[in-house]
Amino acid sequence: MNPYRSLALTVALVALPASAAFAADTPKPLRALLITGGCCHEYGVQKDLLKSGIEARANIVVDQIHSDNTTGSPPLAIFGNPDYARGYDVVIHDECAADLRDPALFRGVLKPHVDGIPGVNLHCAMHSYRSGDFAKPVTRGADNAAWYEYIGLQSTSHGPHEPITISFVNNDHPITRTLGEWTTVNEELYNNVQILDGKALAKGRQIVKRSKRQPDGSTVEEAETVETVVAWTNEFGPKKTRVFSTSIGHNTATVADARYLDLVTRGILWATGKVDQPGYVKPK
Repeated sequence: MNPYRSLALTVALVALPASAAFAADTPKPLRALLITGGCCHEYGVQKDLLKSGIEARANIVVDQIHSDNTTGSPPLAIFGNPDYARGYDVVIHDECAADLRDPALFRGVLKPHVDGIPGVNLHCAMHSYRSGDFAKPVTRGADNAAWYEYIGLQSTSHGPHEPITISFVNNDHPITRTLGEWTTVNEELYNNVQILDGKALAKGRQIVKRSKRQPDGSTVEEAETVETVVAWTNEFGPKKTRVFSTSIGHNTATVADARYLDLVTRGILWATGKVDQPGYVKPK
């Protein structure tokens, strides 16, 4: 080969942009199913922020099932179809179905995860698919424990809209090791009724102001620090299905935050076993 031509070829290869190098060695993209809709959130906007943010960060194609219904009982297309996740590598639950009470319906939603399809759960998914006296700690094996056993943690309520300081309790985990701690805009801090088999990754700390009545009838304002687990992993069911969850993500500004999208994307990649495999994390 002509030495000048060989040198030019070498220079050209070295000069390839990172995106071209990534494209040349990109495996088949993951297929993710994102489920949104229901009460109390701007899902019409948030679903698209999640799709674009995840696809920009990883070799993932996100399909959507969405309902514009804004009640706690959204008529999602997955209901009554236990095979709704066929062909997908992961299901992202971001629905708020907090008022449904049918354990048979819940079993259908859980079926893909029982069968081994990984799950990622965001914010109000933690308060969905509950029945019975769910405000009390559930008993393993009970009908109203199934969704919490899948998630790995039981939560039933949240605090006021105040900033939450996110701190990692496991900086060596594949999900968190490249991430930095941050403080959110006004957000909802979800309670922890009980941690089942979930493994904590991050805690959230919120300053809550409470009015306390004095003996003379006056009131004074006191500040209380509340801290709960806000991101965690779980292995669910007989197939040890990988599940990642974060209770953060109420407000659209949080969902649009690059740090939140980084956390969610790495959670997806961990759940599917791709977080350390070449060709799945896109170069920045």
